[in-house]
Amino acid sequence: MRDRVIRWLRRHVPISRLQHILRVEQFSVELAQRYHLDPEQAAQAGLMHDLAKFFKPQRLLQVAQAEGVVLDPVDVANPHLLHAAVGAIVARDEFGIQDEAVLDAIRNHTLGCPGMSALSCVVFLADSLEPGRGDTPELVALRQSSQQDLYRAVWLTCDESLRYLIARAQQIHPRMVLTRNWALGLTHKKTPTSRSH
Repeated sequence: MRDRVIRWLRRHVPISRLQHILRVEQFSVELAQRYHLDPEQAAQAGLMHDLAKFFKPQRLLQVAQAEGVVLDPVDVANPHLLHAAVGAIVARDEFGIQDEAVLDAIRNHTLGCPGMSALSCVVFLADSLEPGRGDTPELVALRQSSQQDLYRAVWLTCDESLRYLIARAQQIHPRMVLTRNWALGLTHKKTPTSRSH
């Protein structure tokens, strides 16, 4: 199966994107092992997370609408955000993936989702933090966080993404904010001694 997916990717994404995908696959496995999750599920979701990354905007919208994906106005304005949802559809239809945990991890890798599984958190973090993204102090700190506390790392990674989008006057998808608030809430639940304001 892995060889088949890689052959498909070679035809549908540039080599630089394939290299990113393979790094996400590897990092997903490392994080899965760190948090006692199934490394095979993590590898599969990591390998397939960007299947639809280079679909044209119109195709992303058409596939998402045909599947009944509920579209936010931000999705319509920025159809590339749909590559995660559409990637899960491709994984199911092209490669016969039936494992809902894997499909959800593909679906949630860009914006996250409140209440998402630990496996989804792993792939979300691996996509944002894989080594090819660079070695800024922020990324180094986030990678360290990803080894210590899954939900704290999701919250902080969302914060970094939001800062990036705000600095560039980009639209923010409400689901990213909801994901951030969910992960923040889980983190604060674990630290009842945090100061009240």
